[in-house]
Amino acid sequence: MNILKANSKVTSDANPAWHLTYRRIYVGKPSIEEGLEGIRNITPTDCRLRDLTYSAPIYVDIKYVRGNQLVKRRELIIGRMPIMLRSNRCILSTLTTMEELAHVRECPYDPGGYFVVRGSEKVVLMQEQLSRNRIMIGRNSKKELICEVLSTTSDRKSKTYVIIKKRRYYVKHNQLAEDVPISIIFKAMGYESDFMLMSAVGQEESFVAALGPSIEEAQILNIGTKDEAIKYLASKVKMRKMGPSAQAGREHDALDFLTNSMICHIDASCGNMKMKAVYLGLMIRRLIQAELGITDVDDRDFYGNKRIELAGSLLSLLFEDLFKRLNSELKRVADTSLGKNLATPFDVVKHLRQELITNGLISALSSGNWSIKRFRMEREGVTQVLSRLSYVSVLGMMSRINSTFEKTRKVSGPRSIQSSQWGIVCPADTPEGEACGLVKNLALLGHITTQSDERPILRLLYNSKVEDMRPIKFEVVHGGEFYTVFLNGALVGITRDPKYVVRQIRILRRKGEIDHFVSVSVSDVNHGIFVACDDGRLCRPYIIVEKGKPLLEQVHIDAVKNGGMNFEELVSLGIIEYLDVNELNNTFIAVYEKDINENTTHLEIEPLSLLGVVAGLIPYPHHNQSPRNTYQCAMGKQAMGVIGYNQQVRIDGLMYLLVYPQRPLVKTKTIEFCNLEKLPAGQNTMVAVMSFSGYDIEDAIVINKASLDRGYGRCLVNRYAKSTLRNYPNGTFDKILGPQIDQIKKKPVYKHAVLDLDGIVHPGSRVLPKQVLINKSMPSTSTSELVQNSQNVEYKDVSVSHKTSYPIIADKVLLSRTEDDEFLIKVLYSQCRRPELGDKFSSRHGQKGVCGLISPQEDMPFNDFGIVPDLIMNPHGYPSRMTVGKLMELLSSKNAVLSGRFHYGTAFAGDSVDDVSHELASRGFNFLGKEMLTSGITGQQLAAYIYFGPIFYQKLKHMVMDKMHARARGPRTALTRQPTEGRAREGGLRLGEMERDCLIAYGASMLLTERLMVSSDQFQVDVCSACGIMGYSGWCQRCKSSSTMATIKIPYACKLLFQELQSMNIVPRLSTIKYTDED
Repeated sequence: MNILKANSKVTSDANPAWHLTYRRIYVGKPSIEEGLEGIRNITPTDCRLRDLTYSAPIYVDIKYVRGNQLVKRRELIIGRMPIMLRSNRCILSTLTTMEELAHVRECPYDPGGYFVVRGSEKVVLMQEQLSRNRIMIGRNSKKELICEVLSTTSDRKSKTYVIIKKRRYYVKHNQLAEDVPISIIFKAMGYESDFMLMSAVGQEESFVAALGPSIEEAQILNIGTKDEAIKYLASKVKMRKMGPSAQAGREHDALDFLTNSMICHIDASCGNMKMKAVYLGLMIRRLIQAELGITDVDDRDFYGNKRIELAGSLLSLLFEDLFKRLNSELKRVADTSLGKNLATPFDVVKHLRQELITNGLISALSSGNWSIKRFRMEREGVTQVLSRLSYVSVLGMMSRINSTFEKTRKVSGPRSIQSSQWGIVCPADTPEGEACGLVKNLALLGHITTQSDERPILRLLYNSKVEDMRPIKFEVVHGGEFYTVFLNGALVGITRDPKYVVRQIRILRRKGEIDHFVSVSVSDVNHGIFVACDDGRLCRPYIIVEKGKPLLEQVHIDAVKNGGMNFEELVSLGIIEYLDVNELNNTFIAVYEKDINENTTHLEIEPLSLLGVVAGLIPYPHHNQSPRNTYQCAMGKQAMGVIGYNQQVRIDGLMYLLVYPQRPLVKTKTIEFCNLEKLPAGQNTMVAVMSFSGYDIEDAIVINKASLDRGYGRCLVNRYAKSTLRNYPNGTFDKILGPQIDQIKKKPVYKHAVLDLDGIVHPGSRVLPKQVLINKSMPSTSTSELVQNSQNVEYKDVSVSHKTSYPIIADKVLLSRTEDDEFLIKVLYSQCRRPELGDKFSSRHGQKGVCGLISPQEDMPFNDFGIVPDLIMNPHGYPSRMTVGKLMELLSSKNAVLSGRFHYGTAFAGDSVDDVSHELASRGFNFLGKEMLTSGITGQQLAAYIYFGPIFYQKLKHMVMDKMHARARGPRTALTRQPTEGRAREGGLRLGEMERDCLIAYGASMLLTERLMVSSDQFQVDVCSACGIMGYSGWCQRCKSSSTMATIKIPYACKLLFQELQSMNIVPRLSTIKYTDED
C-alpha cells in the first residue's frame, strides 16, 4: 500500500487535465485461468505437477480521465504476484487439520516459506547486509581512517564519507567530482561562522586543534559566505546535463545535493539544514575520537551492525521497480496518444499490460537475478531451488543466511564466529570450503524483525524527557551531561536522563503499548541512545528477571503445557521479551537459574537453542570435537529418509526415499520440536566396534549381508521424464506415435517394447536401457509458411528414452496441460537399490565411511544372545576424531532398547552416562556397554571385550551406481574429434598434465603417444616435404605437385590449430624426413 501511495498518480505532459489515480491495491487468492473453465482456485501440488506458477492476481481500483469524463474502475488486474506457501494469502494458511491438508495433497509438516515457479520450488535466501543509516568508523584499503554512512530512504540510496587528507577533513560522495572541505560544506548549509563548525563537532581543546587546518583551508580558498561556498560546491558537483543551460542549473544541483543526496536519511525539508549540520558534526567528532584513540574503530562483522533482508523486502523492492516501469509506460502511451486527434477518446485501461509485472517477478524468482535499476542493484543467486533430499535439508535451507561477501577472498574476519552471534546464528552449521563462515544458519530461537511504525516511538521519546534538537544551540549537543537520541539512525533529540528514557521504552514494550521488537541500547562511550524499530534486525527471546527472580513461574509453564497459554501470550504479558544484539550489550544474562544474582536482568530460555535445526539432530553434540558437528550438519542434509507425507503423489526431478526409515533411539528436544521423528532419515543399526577382515581400514565399514536381505539401507530413487506437445504457428504440431511393429515377429521392436498403443510407456513396466518412454515426433519445419495439408508434413523422431545403463520401473504417467496450453506428459520412474560396495554411510557425528565389505552372516561375530551386528566399525575412527558423543549414543541406545523408552541426547543436557551405565548394570549388562563376542569364522570367543550396541546410521545420497564410469569407445566432439568430457556424455577418462609428467619420467614414450594421440584424435594428413604445408589427397596446392607428398599422423586438434593459424596469415611449416634416412 505504501508503494501505491508513493506512486499513486500518473499525469501526462501532452494534456495537463488527464490523470490516472490508483485508489486501492490488494492481492487475491491463488488462481489460474483455464480456457472454457474460466478462473479457478489452484493448490501448490497442482502447480508442482503441471509446471505452473503458484500466483495470485494483483487488483487495483483506479480513477482516470477518458475524454471529458472521470471514470472509476474496480478490481482491475495489473499483474500476478507469486505467493509464498503458508503465507496469509496461501490457501494452506486456512487449513489446520491433517484431513484438510491431505485433501489438497500437502504434507502437514511442510514448513512453507518458498515459492512454486514454473513447477519448481524456489527459496529466496535471507541476505546479510550492513545496517543502513548508521555512523561507521573504519579503515579504507590504504588503512586510513574514514567515517561512512550508508543512507537509505524509500526512494534513494547514497553513501557519504568523511575522510582525512593531510590532517584536513573532507566530505566524499559519488556525486562530487572532488572531495570538498567540511568548512565549505558547513558554509554552503548556511553556517558561515567557524565557531558554528567547532560547536557542531565539540568545543574541547583536542577537537578544536584537530579542526584548525580545515578551517584555514576555507580562508586559503577565500570562501567566507554561503553564496561563495555554494558556487565552489557547484563546481565540484558532477554535471547531470551538458550545454549552456546546464551551467545555470549547477547551483541548483549543489543545493539539491545538500538537501537530498548528502546524508539523505536526515530530513532537510523547507531548506532547514540544521539536523544535517549536527549529524555531519557528529560524524567528524566520531572520526576525531577514533583518531585520538578515545574510541575504537567499529567492527563491521559485529552482528548488531548487520541487517537481514527477507523475501518480503526483496520482493517489495522488485515490485516497486516494476510498478514504476508500468506507470512510466502508461505515461509514454498517454503522451503519444493525447498528442494526436483520435476518433475515440483515449482509454488507458486498454494499454494496461499484465505481463510486465508478472514476467518481471517470475523471471527474477526463477533465475535468482535481482536487477533494480533505481538503486543500481545487480544481484545474482538470490533464489535457489529448494533441496528436497530429506526433510532436514528443507528445514536447513529455510533458515540459511547468505552473505554478499566475495567467497574467493581468503579473509578470516567475516568467516569467524563472533561473540555477538550467540544464540542467533548456529555455531556448527556452515559449509566446508570457500563458503565457510559466509553461509550461516539461524539458531532455533533466532528471530528477524519486520518494519514497525516510527511515529508512536517518536511521540513516546518526546514525552520521555527527550528535547527536540531543532531549536537547541550547537554547543549544547556535546555538553557532558547530554546524550544524543537516535531513532533508526536518524537524530531526533537530546536528553539529560538516558536511564529514564530507556526505562520508559522498556516498560511500555513489556506492557505491549509499543511493538515487542523495538530495541533500545545506550552507548556511554558515544553518549548516545539508539532506538530501533527497523526491519532485518536479529533478536531472540529471554525470560525477564526482576529482583533476582525470573518472572516465568511454574503456573505459566503448566498453562503452556495444558494449552491454556502460548508463547505470544507470555510475550504480551511481559514475562518474556525479545532483545536484539545491540540491546544485549546493556544486559546481564544468566544461562541457568542457579547463576542468577542481584545484577541479572534476563535468563536464557534453554541452552540447546544456541544450535540450529540441523545441528539439533546430533545427540550429545557438546561431547564432540567441533568440526565433527559441522561435518554432520553438511551430511544430515544428504541423508535419505522421508521427505513428506505427500511423497507418493509428488513427481520430482530427483527424489531419494528410504524404504524402512526408523525413529532414532536417542533423540533430542530439537527432533521433537521440528517433527523430525515423524519424518526420519536413517535406521538404528547394531554396531560392533572392532577390527574385522582388513576391509575396514580408513573408515570403511563391514555390513552384514543378512541385514541387507532384510531391507537395511534399501532405498528408492525416483526421477521423471517429461515432454510437451506444441502447436506451431505454421499449422503443424507435435505428435505421439504408437509402437513400431517388427514385420517378422509381429511384435513391437526392442526400442518400443514397453510402449502402450498411445505411444507412452505402460505404468508398471520394467524399462531396459535405450527403450523409449514417450514416442514423440515433431515436424521438420515449424517456422516456414502455412501448411495447407498436414498429411504431407515430414516428421522427425524426438522420442524420450531411458538413458542410464540399469533397468527402471515406470511408476505412473501424468497427462495434463501447462500454462501456455501445451499438452504435458510426465513419466515417473523409480529404481529400488540395495547397498553395495562403495555406498556411503554416516552416523550423526560426522563419522562417514563407505561400505568396504558385505560379509555373510555366518562369518560375523555374535554375542551370548545370538545377536549379530548389522555393521562393524573400525575402532581407529575414535581416538583422533574425539567423537565421544558417538560412544555415549551407543550406550544410551542400548539402554533404550532394554528399557523400552527413548533416551535424550539433547545438547548441554540429555541422559547422563552414569545413570545409563547403572541402569545397564541393573539389567545384567556390562557397565560400559562392552560384550564378549564369539567369532563366526573360528567359533572361539574373541580375545577382547567389544563395544557393542545400536547407533543411528544415515544412508547418504552418494552411491557407486551414480558415480561409476568407464569407456572403451564412444562419442567425440564435432570440432576437435576428441572424446567428450563427463559421465553424463559418456566421456573419456582424461590423462592430465600430471599423469603425462609421470609417463615422461618413466620414459614410457609409446604409452604416452598411444594415450595422447592414438586413443584420442589421431588423424592422417598429407604434408609436402618441399614447402612443409599440408596438402589434400596426395596433392600440394602450393607446389602444384604430388611427387613430394608424405603421409604423417598427428592429433586432429593439432591439424585444426595449423589451419586456424593459416586463416590468420601465419604459416606453420612441417619439416619431414623419412624415418629410414640416417642423420
